[in-house]
Amino acid sequence: MVEAGSASSVGAALGIPRQRVNYHLRALEDHGLVVQVGVRQRRGLQERLVQASATAYLVAPDALGPLAPAPERTDRLSTRYLLALPARVIREVSLLAGLAEAAGKPLASLAIDTEIRFASATDRAAFTADLRDAVIALTAKYHDETAPDVRRHRLVVAAHPIPPEAITHEEQEQR
Repeated sequence: MVEAGSASSVGAALGIPRQRVNYHLRALEDHGLVVQVGVRQRRGLQERLVQASATAYLVAPDALGPLAPAPERTDRLSTRYLLALPARVIREVSLLAGLAEAAGKPLASLAIDTEIRFASATDRAAFTADLRDAVIALTAKYHDETAPDVRRHRLVVAAHPIPPEAITHEEQEQR
């Protein structure tokens, strides 16, 4: 619903009856996911036009209830743990961003995103060990157990293979 539409236009695009679409559009509107942006006359009736209220949405992992990924409920060496970490980041940063915005203050944060191509599995293992040692050294250098609780930060470092569809055509040809 990037562009305004009605229950009729959405229903036609999806092959679903207008009445069923209207029910769902009302539910989306009740939750603030779409907003009414106009009304138009059609066949003697007024047709409501609605549009998405944002260009993108982030679904909180908590929407999954007890199925939501949580690091404390999984093995640290598993793929599930790797999926649970960003879920926790979404949960915590969303909450903190709202509090910071309400207070009119910026939220202290840091994000690093890079790609690395390893020549071998041995290089990947060596990099992992070096990174682990560097993080341990930096943590030991800057961690202050006596600092006030408000200064606590969480550091998450993750690595995973890049999926084939995220690799450019040019990179694929080089392989």
